[in-house]
Amino acid sequence: MKAYYKGEVADVWEIGKDKPQPDWVKEAFQKNYISWLDEHVRILMTGLNPSLSANLKIGATGTAGGGFAGYGMYVLGYPGDYLDRTNHQVVSSKRFQRDYEIVQIK
Repeated sequence: MKAYYKGEVADVWEIGKDKPQPDWVKEAFQKNYISWLDEHVRILMTGLNPSLSANLKIGATGTAGGGFAGYGMYVLGYPGDYLDRTNHQVVSSKRFQRDYEIVQIK
């Protein structure tokens, strides 16, 4: 789904095994950027909507050999949380309700 965050449109997914998955979420599961571990998901943020500036901002810069160096590249999300691909973050339902506004499709 799309939602406004700080006046900008963001791609978001409500985390849940039974929640609708946009194409970018399905692709991320296929590429193992997102994977279920018991009752939560592990997310490789650098694989989602990769951009050099965003990855530099979160500190995932990579190495000359093509791997990723650094910590904090994986984020855990729990059912009911929201994954914001555009801003590389997982937010709680409470924070999502407070800070985001779902884009209404006409």
